[in-house]
Amino acid sequence: MIDTIKSLRDWTASQQVALLFAILFGLLVLLSIGALLYSLKEREPDQRRDDNWRQFSRDLKAVWAGSCMFWVAWVSGPIGSTLLFGVFSFLILREFVTLMHTVRADHRSLILAFFVLLPLQYVLVGLRRFDLFSVLIPVYGFVAIPVASALAGDPRRYLERNAKIQWGIMVCVYGLSHAPALLLLDFKGHEGRGAFLLFFLVMVVGVGQIVQEVASRSVRRRPVARRISRSFSLRAWWLGLLAAAITGVLLYWITPFKAGQALVMAVIAAGAGTMGGLVMKALKRDAGVIYWGNRSSITGAIGLMDRAAVMCFAAPVFFHSVRWYFKASL
Repeated sequence: MIDTIKSLRDWTASQQVALLFAILFGLLVLLSIGALLYSLKEREPDQRRDDNWRQFSRDLKAVWAGSCMFWVAWVSGPIGSTLLFGVFSFLILREFVTLMHTVRADHRSLILAFFVLLPLQYVLVGLRRFDLFSVLIPVYGFVAIPVASALAGDPRRYLERNAKIQWGIMVCVYGLSHAPALLLLDFKGHEGRGAFLLFFLVMVVGVGQIVQEVASRSVRRRPVARRISRSFSLRAWWLGLLAAAITGVLLYWITPFKAGQALVMAVIAAGAGTMGGLVMKALKRDAGVIYWGNRSSITGAIGLMDRAAVMCFAAPVFFHSVRWYFKASL
């Protein structure tokens, strides 16, 4: 087994990517075929089973979408992947904004967010200006948005309105922009393999989330935040982290990490992602919706935020943990 892993590390990046995508899409095809056969079976009506089936179908579609997006990001190169994630950020920010109560005085702040901060954030990613990209929105955006709102001259719910816009930019733009940044992150001796870090992140976070969802339905649970999510329990969360850790160890050969380091990084990424999912559920409860994108006639995209929410929290934590601890060369 060890010899096999060592030989895999000696493969070229193209060979490793071909193997990873063959495994990933092969598993997805098998899951999809199994799901299709299961759906064709005749069964007596069962509301709980039907709800679980619909949730599984949504999760499977989300994994397909994420896998295809990663493949497109890989084949399009650093510039193409940065543009792709920039467009995706624009769409999920639109989805987020439609659930906020905005007024005419917010238009200046929203224009600043969509057409200045968002593109500038991704330009800095493409230029590898990671120090500036790390503080653009948390520092300069935090100052600029309330200033633009104050110049509109409307003090009604001023703090609430600006906090919502700032929160939306932090999650939808700042958080997600760390995903393409991983593609441009180089380690000494592992130059040009940043895409494997993104693949590692997607896999450990995805596995952790799926296992947590399955465990929350099959093991006895005690919800820790019942008014936000009846399915979120510490038992299911720990099982999700365990699955993510095992996945991280199995995939350490595609990263610059050793097995123990990969385990720790997987736990950090999956923990941040699943906790981020809980936070977004709290936001949906506050907005009075079940899924993001309920107003699809306005956004033109249904539920993109539900698919990206976990990554919006996991990506920045993983990126900065990798960069600072492992001292990536930029």
